[in-house]
Amino acid sequence: MKFNNSVLKSISLLIAFSAVIWASGCDSSQPALKDAYKNDFLMGCAVNRFQVYGMSPKETAIVKQQFDSITPENDLKWEKLYDDVNGYHFEAADKFVEFGQKNNMFIVGHTLVWHYQTPMSIFVDADGNDVDRETLLKRMKDHIFTVVGRYKGRVNGWDVVNEALDANGVMRETKWMEIIGPDYIEKAFEYAHQADPDAELYYNDFDMWKSSKFQGVVQLVNNLKAKGLRIDAVGMQGHWGFNYPLADELEAAIQAYSQTGVKVMVTELDISVLPNLFEDEGADIAAMRDMREGYNLYPDGLPDEVAQKQAARYAELFSIFHKHAGKISRITFWGVQDGNSWRNNWPVRGCADYPLLFGRDYQPKPAFYAVMNVVKSENENKCCGSKKSNEQVKTVTKSKCGLYKCSGSSEN
Repeated sequence: MKFNNSVLKSISLLIAFSAVIWASGCDSSQPALKDAYKNDFLMGCAVNRFQVYGMSPKETAIVKQQFDSITPENDLKWEKLYDDVNGYHFEAADKFVEFGQKNNMFIVGHTLVWHYQTPMSIFVDADGNDVDRETLLKRMKDHIFTVVGRYKGRVNGWDVVNEALDANGVMRETKWMEIIGPDYIEKAFEYAHQADPDAELYYNDFDMWKSSKFQGVVQLVNNLKAKGLRIDAVGMQGHWGFNYPLADELEAAIQAYSQTGVKVMVTELDISVLPNLFEDEGADIAAMRDMREGYNLYPDGLPDEVAQKQAARYAELFSIFHKHAGKISRITFWGVQDGNSWRNNWPVRGCADYPLLFGRDYQPKPAFYAVMNVVKSENENKCCGSKKSNEQVKTVTKSKCGLYKCSGSSEN
């Protein structure tokens, strides 16, 4: 997607106007994403110990104010919960769940079965040889029953299996697949449901907008449902950029998943402002080296022109999400503010990225106002009881009827 200067200028003016409108509310508090999209889907973010333990008070305040769902960035992954010396240790995970409960949030557990961030000792015996199928199934079941059972009735939904398919939609070759076989996914969902029959269960993966990948995920979902196993939603990891996925590709994937009878979630949303080093699979080694050496494009901050381009991209995506709100249950940003995002230092150490809605100064970026603006005009008109254009709505403030009150209208 390309943006010319006139388009970027129009977007800049629209976002600036939106910021003024938002700031004109009855109080000085920042508008909240969770309120703006409360009729569409949950608005979530991934949190880590900085926010949960209150080590970054400004980030913690953003989480409480803006979001109604949280996912742990790492603290419910197998290697963070268990080690061979001390066994299970739940302090950080307990703190995460307590934080979510205290703030009345929809709590997501991430993740139960994955080929990464799982201790290799799970797959081998005392002599270092691979265990057999039954032993590994028992270890999987014990882990799921231990973790899901501990948080039964408190964690609302679980990423049961993560990234089990290759780019072509076939089963990825992992230790789970090698030792147990393809039915390890079925077993994971079976055990998770047994451990907490009321919890929602999800499959989560990346590149799920690509046709080859989503056909494999659709087959996986249909297979689980055909065998009577519970699956409530699929999570599309949204580690995306300015040029991918295309709008029609994203909409086709959302439609395909919805037709299986499950909800769609965008589970790890962030929009990188840096080039995709892996986009050109035919690039030679010398070209890749040159790209890496010049990869840290914005070491001193994000230029306004790039911030506006990112805002336009977020607006495009949320227009699609809003359009398909009936098919989508949750959007989760993978982080709170740019400085604490995993995108920094990856794939090149030392590079700075700016993928989220809040900057390193903890202030909302143009992208934040662009996301809010997707539903702003619609909510204004609903609240005012009219179908006036943006130009006709002269004064908008916070009110009981939602986020807005129009001058001359009564609250309802």
